[in-house]
Amino acid sequence: MDLFHLFSLLIVLSAGFAYINFRILKLPNSIGLMLISLLFSITLLIAGKIFPSLTDVLTKQISDINFSELLLEGMLSFMLFAGAIHIKYQDLKKEKLSILLFSTVSVLISTFVIGFSSYYLLSIFGVHVQFLHALLFGALISPTDPIAVLSILKSSGISKSLETQISGESLFNDGVAVVIFITILKLAVPNSTLDASNVIMLFSQEAIGGILVGLVIGYCGYKLIASIDNYVVEVLITLAIVMGGYSLSQYIHVSGPLAMVAAGIITGNVSKKLGMSDITSEYIDKFWELIDEILNSLLFVLIGLELLILQVNKTILYVSLILIVTILITRFISLWIPSLIIRFKRRIQLKTLFLLTWGGLRGGISIALALSIQPEFHKEIWVTITYAVVCFSVLVQGMTIGKLSKGALKT
Repeated sequence: MDLFHLFSLLIVLSAGFAYINFRILKLPNSIGLMLISLLFSITLLIAGKIFPSLTDVLTKQISDINFSELLLEGMLSFMLFAGAIHIKYQDLKKEKLSILLFSTVSVLISTFVIGFSSYYLLSIFGVHVQFLHALLFGALISPTDPIAVLSILKSSGISKSLETQISGESLFNDGVAVVIFITILKLAVPNSTLDASNVIMLFSQEAIGGILVGLVIGYCGYKLIASIDNYVVEVLITLAIVMGGYSLSQYIHVSGPLAMVAAGIITGNVSKKLGMSDITSEYIDKFWELIDEILNSLLFVLIGLELLILQVNKTILYVSLILIVTILITRFISLWIPSLIIRFKRRIQLKTLFLLTWGGLRGGISIALALSIQPEFHKEIWVTITYAVVCFSVLVQGMTIGKLSKGALKT
């Protein structure tokens, strides 16, 4: 099947599942789409026992999709820019310390604690992996995805402060986690010559370089947008910022995700405030909101369909169940430790940390990173565990966060 027909199939499935969710299930779009997609996959697997050719056809099409490349080198840049363009700089400034600590210190703590836990837990079950490979899992499972829960939390009446913390942390921790993942991946390569100084240099180049490139691209986009008044051309300029900026970041080896976050913040605050008419601003808001919704719909449908090609091992499934609990505990610890520093400026309530813990869903970026691991690094193990964690976080945490937040806000 060629690319057009494959994309057409995904759009048709996404539209059909979205319609069923809207009319019948009435769940938040991302959660509903993933649930229906999983049920669809399970139904096909059961039907495949009777009609093997039925499952074989779709399984072949799904296996042809390079999920990792599609997300990391295609969809992610658009989704991060779309998320960043709607964040207000003043809100970000008020929460800068918590967002900075949660997206850096928390990710590092999470990477190492989950890495250690998965390494020793697998060895207890008789599965032996290298420690650096376990750290790869720690890095890829650390970034959070707020898409599925943010709308639920908003309807529950959460404060603007908490909303900014969730969305801001998620945008930046995606970029930081990818940088950490790439750094560990290069260390894990046999006969790697990287030492401590090289690691620090690589991390700095990727992270700081990505932010600087994003700021420069965002500013150049602002100057172009401010010089004209034509919403069609201005929307095209924002597309050029994303596609050209991400390609440039990859070419000069800096973090594309962080570049897109920085460029999105500049576009959403400087360009919209100083360089756009009200009509252009409205068109750009709606355009990027629509792009974000469509890509997220495709992403969660794809996550559900990945079940068709997943190789399930009972031992790894047991490990996954234990790690789900471990990851939740680690998430709380990784937030609690930085909160002690923030507490010198203002107190963060315990219920806020619990909401941030339970609302810290794992999403497509974790699966994409797991699928990008080389087979010799025990790829199948990490993909299975990651898939189990993502399914639990989206379906269980995502479907209960509303009640939890309402209960917490009453107390």
